[in-house]
Amino acid sequence: MKNFVLNNGLEIPAVGLGTWQSAPQDAYNATLWALEAGYRLIDTAYVYGNERQVGKAVRDSGLKRDEVFITTKLPADIKTKEGAESHLAMSLENLGMDYLDLYLIHAPWPWSDVGSDCTSGNIAAWESMTEAYRSGICKSIGVSNFHESEITPLIAATGVTPAVNQIRFFIGNTQEAVTGYCRNAGILVQAYSPMATGNILDNPILKDMAQRYGVTLAQLCIKYCLQSGCLPLPKSVHKQRIIENFKLDFTVSEEDINLLDALKGIGPVKPYRS
Repeated sequence: MKNFVLNNGLEIPAVGLGTWQSAPQDAYNATLWALEAGYRLIDTAYVYGNERQVGKAVRDSGLKRDEVFITTKLPADIKTKEGAESHLAMSLENLGMDYLDLYLIHAPWPWSDVGSDCTSGNIAAWESMTEAYRSGICKSIGVSNFHESEITPLIAATGVTPAVNQIRFFIGNTQEAVTGYCRNAGILVQAYSPMATGNILDNPILKDMAQRYGVTLAQLCIKYCLQSGCLPLPKSVHKQRIIENFKLDFTVSEEDINLLDALKGIGPVKPYRS
């Protein structure tokens, strides 16, 4: 699989490079190595502090702008229309680009107040993003860390369904309720932390299975996301691992997928990144 198709018809590469917790220079190197290895989707965020380096790496890669799919995110604590407009402009300036392929609300509430009701603020931000989408500044828009109860008010207020919901998703923590809702609503699920930020890489069941397939455990985790219908965003700042994580030329059997589906609690099972 080379691409998924979003609910607005836009194609998005099936695997992307994540840059969360990547220091600026590391993000630059990782982005450049990823693009050299064949990745065409790079995921960043304003709060990561590495948008400038991601944008520079894209330019230095020699690829045309329309050959690379760029995602960034509105900070979770910005819940006004004006704030959303100004932060979109700042992200574009940081990246050195005049449009985004995908713009996400980073979370439905500030990280300092997880679980709070920010419905009106999310609607205000979504209205701004909807305008940017209709103008072409954002080719697609979506959300991150949202549940059904936080998505439906956005659709009701604007008539625009998010193209993507980016959530924590990995073997043993697949958030069945929200992923099921998104699939039924035509919202693509993106899987961040597909290796549980490294916390499941010592699991003996996964180790044995990866060995049987002749792949790394990370490759198995990433392929599981793909075969589950999700778009994985593996993060690494090591060149060889970045290259390996993109080599997914194998198929996990239905029997083994069922085994992986049945595994629960093998990593840090929590719904959100903190």
